Amino acid sequence: MSHSAGLVRDGADASQWAERRPFLNEAELRADLAAGPTLAPGTRFKYSNHGYGLLGLAIQAITGEPYTSWVMREIVLASGLLETVPDAPMLGRNTPHARGHTSKLPLGRRLVIPANQPTNALAAATGFVSTAADLARFMGSLAPEAKVSVLSVASRREMVRRQWKDAYSSVERWYGLGTVSGTLSGMAGGWEWFGHTGGFPGVITRSVCVPSQQVAISVLTNAADGISHTLVDGALHILQACAKHGAPSRRTAAWSGRWWGLWGAIDLLPTADRVLVASPGLSNPMFDASEIELTGPRRHGAAHGRIMLAGGFANHGEPARLEFGANGRPKSLWLGGMQLLPEAALAREILARYDKP
Repeated sequence: MSHSAGLVRDGADASQWAERRPFLNEAELRADLAAGPTLAPGTRFKYSNHGYGLLGLAIQAITGEPYTSWVMREIVLASGLLETVPDAPMLGRNTPHARGHTSKLPLGRRLVIPANQPTNALAAATGFVSTAADLARFMGSLAPEAKVSVLSVASRREMVRRQWKDAYSSVERWYGLGTVSGTLSGMAGGWEWFGHTGGFPGVITRSVCVPSQQVAISVLTNAADGISHTLVDGALHILQACAKHGAPSRRTAAWSGRWWGLWGAIDLLPTADRVLVASPGLSNPMFDASEIELTGPRRHGAAHGRIMLAGGFANHGEPARLEFGANGRPKSLWLGGMQLLPEAALAREILARYDKP
């Protein structure tokens, strides 16, 4: 489970991951493993889907029943997961199911990848079908501090303990017993997390738990070029900003939402005593986020503030203004001399100006 056995990652022919062949049966998996390790065991971290397949065979041998039956009863149902099955063919006929998709390139458009084939002897490595809610619930139950779990506290501590550093990664990360871990640096200090990624033809996912914050996040994307990794980190950076500055107050709550200009969009993130200007197009939306300090009560249909902190190329020291319509809802945002609008309003403006015969 620490992926230090030196086993081959996906065998001599990994075409099952491109839907060019079925997933391996037990005889095919054993044939690949019979070739021996690809490097000396215990020398480094080297992930192996075949290694997880081998664990599935071990569970079958010990329990005397198919892996999928055992894991459904002892792990899935025992963890209270009601929207999870160990393999796609186990889904009920009328169960809603998001299909995978190809990358947008090279065709310039996406095509559906059914991805509903059985995973056979690799079921322990892949093939689980679930929801973000169930995955977040399960990941949270693996934290050593969790009050309810199918594993003992000692087992969970050992599971998330950092055993092998991924020495050839530009991002510092570690592997424990079936878990990836790392530290997210940011404005609230370093947050240690553990979790795992998932992949299937047309699907990329990532789920993490931050025990110190009692937070678990799962992002599922149903496209081969999905950015679940980036979205999880972005969500954690936003949560870090909230942890540092506090929850929105009645005074700041109206300063929220997404605002659009010709150069793109920004998100307002209200906190206890200030409003942060996030950039949703960045992997870290809080990178160099400007901070707005409110300067007085709402008057003449607008709330006023001052950009108290911003980068040298932004609007440090300039005014900010949130304008309200007759219905009492925000209709326009001014940051310095730049006006931003709701998405629909800006779309109408752009069409009127540029969509001409």
